[in-house]
Amino acid sequence: MNPVVGRAPGERVATEGLVPSLADLHARGASQQPTYADPAAVDAAVAKLRTMPPLVFAGECDDLKDKLAAVSRGEAFLLQGGDCAETFAGVTADNVRNKLRVLLQMAVVLTYAASVPVVKVGRIAGQYAKPRSSDLETRDGVTLPAYRGDAVNGYEFTAEERAHDPHRLVEVYHSSAATLNLVRAFVTGGYADLRQVHTWNTDFVRESSVGQRYERMANEIERALTFMQAIGADPDEFHRVDFHSSHEALVLEYEHAMTRIDSRTDTPYDVSGHFVWIGERTRQLDGAHVELLRHIRNPIGVKLGPGTTPDDALALADRLNPENEPGRLTFVTRFGAGRIRDGLPEVVEKVTAAGVDVAWVCDPMHGNTFEASSGYKTRRFDDVIAEVQGFFDVHRSLGTWPGGVHVELTGDDVTECVGGGEELAEIDLAHRYESVCDPRLNRVQSLELAFLVAEMLRQV
Repeated sequence: MNPVVGRAPGERVATEGLVPSLADLHARGASQQPTYADPAAVDAAVAKLRTMPPLVFAGECDDLKDKLAAVSRGEAFLLQGGDCAETFAGVTADNVRNKLRVLLQMAVVLTYAASVPVVKVGRIAGQYAKPRSSDLETRDGVTLPAYRGDAVNGYEFTAEERAHDPHRLVEVYHSSAATLNLVRAFVTGGYADLRQVHTWNTDFVRESSVGQRYERMANEIERALTFMQAIGADPDEFHRVDFHSSHEALVLEYEHAMTRIDSRTDTPYDVSGHFVWIGERTRQLDGAHVELLRHIRNPIGVKLGPGTTPDDALALADRLNPENEPGRLTFVTRFGAGRIRDGLPEVVEKVTAAGVDVAWVCDPMHGNTFEASSGYKTRRFDDVIAEVQGFFDVHRSLGTWPGGVHVELTGDDVTECVGGGEELAEIDLAHRYESVCDPRLNRVQSLELAFLVAEMLRQV
């Protein structure tokens, strides 16, 4: 990651003629969008965003695209994870470090235990907006707009907080910039050094069997590093990592304002993040989100739910990646543990038979959400693992590559998903349920997932 200073070399702001206008996009009936009361305030926020420096550079997006091409060839594995919905209040050094720490630990487990290069992407520095199944929420007879993430409105259940405010988009930019600067400081300032594998585990190893398993692996890594140092080998890869940002490209005003032209290629890039994706609710072939993202040159993803047909996937690939560029397109499947083995094979088989170059990634979270008797939204750890196992089984049977996992997680010890080695029960959810939207795996569950996925990878 390069420092956030100025514009990317040769980068221009104007996108006329190369990207559809906001008016053209909204004319397509864009779904899951805010309903702003003041058009002048929207124009002011968008105008302000258009003047801001890029959060990421086009060259960094190209680097990630090359790495995802390796994933599509079966030469690497994608680990993508982070908050279901970031909050402005969560932009602290401790919070960012904790999320980065658990992703680094998971990546080390996958790399060392499965002997596969891991592409590391965070749901971070931009994941501030969420699609919702209902526009409204009712509590005690009072109905207000649903919370759509800090990019749109506030979580507190008041008319003032729930109003859709376009100025929040500018705050998304500043919060994302602060988060990226923290991440860059950590990954280049020594925190991501492999010699820190023990440090990442302090305060954790004594309390968890998974942590103790990680510590044993860390000891093996330390001995290997000592040997490498003794023979004079100390490559740069031991001391730093490549880490990229991603989010769902949901609010059109923000993504359009952050789209710039790179003069190296005279093509548009969405410089709000390295990797952006289209959600299950907004992947309409003639919809605004597909139309915008088909013009940008970032690597992009599309979420595919259980209703996806092979023809849907083929049409999306043709629209979003007509040149079949390696690394350009990732399909993130989210079928649910009970449907993955029935629904996924035909889609993968026909897409593969058509010669489509795509990375296949499993989102085992969104298809497995349910409401506990206490009213909390939650997920069973066993269901998460079952969907990942089904994903691997399908690809193994077809001779294709299970390219990665896309997980909602946190580096904190929350109690939002039941099960796992800690055997969290529904009664435990109230203890520390902190998510403002969907339940996330906590640190122990995330590391346990990494060990289980590593075992699946060894069998591919």
